[in-house]
Amino acid sequence: MQIELLPGVAFVFMLIFARVGTMLMLMPALGESSFPARLRLVFALALALVLYPVVGPDYPPVPADFGTILRLLIIEFAIGFLIGLTTRFITFCLQVAGSTIAFQIGLGFAQNVDPTQGIQGALFASFLSMLGITLIFATDLHYLFLGAIRDSYVLFRPGAPLPVRDAALIALETFAGTFKVGVQMSAPFIAFGLIFYLGLGVLSRLMPQIQIFFVAMPANILIGFLLLALVLGSTMAWFLEHVAGSIEPFLLR
Repeated sequence: MQIELLPGVAFVFMLIFARVGTMLMLMPALGESSFPARLRLVFALALALVLYPVVGPDYPPVPADFGTILRLLIIEFAIGFLIGLTTRFITFCLQVAGSTIAFQIGLGFAQNVDPTQGIQGALFASFLSMLGITLIFATDLHYLFLGAIRDSYVLFRPGAPLPVRDAALIALETFAGTFKVGVQMSAPFIAFGLIFYLGLGVLSRLMPQIQIFFVAMPANILIGFLLLALVLGSTMAWFLEHVAGSIEPFLLR
């Protein structure tokens, strides 16, 4: 009798792991490329095991044909990919803000490999990304992402058709909001860049014999670092509010 239950248990666990594992591989903070892939896999398996008694009864019994099994598995993968990728968009504002800041203060050429994204980017973008991920864990905002995984089983019922239109709308709104917040975070540096380079243009016209480049570059970098020290706290507080607000559509109120 116990052996007859094993196919149903394995089927439900496979579907849970498909959704949870896909979300964890894409979510910010929990799915960063700097984390070992094996560690993320073990965490996904453990989380699927924890969720099994809670959401297991919501799944249908094992279908008789392979096509239905494949369809259910694809739906679970799609839900996990949708939620994971949409939440991944939330932290892209740090890349936008960091790249904008770097170009405004003349350090756009200083690039390195961003450990959170696994790609090469501006040094300021890498710094803000690492700082943002650290603050997410320090302020316990990563629990919101875990809550989104659990609440996804209420918003997207197992076996139900995927609401593609609503899901795509949420993804587009999140992606657009990312660029908006990124520009807002770097707004002080954009204003500083406009004023600074305008002043340099006036100075070069008044005193053309001065080598503006050798005077401007050190001053631009120095003032940029001082401005970053002044606005970094409020900027990251704004980012944390953006994270909490952007994850709300995936949480039950």
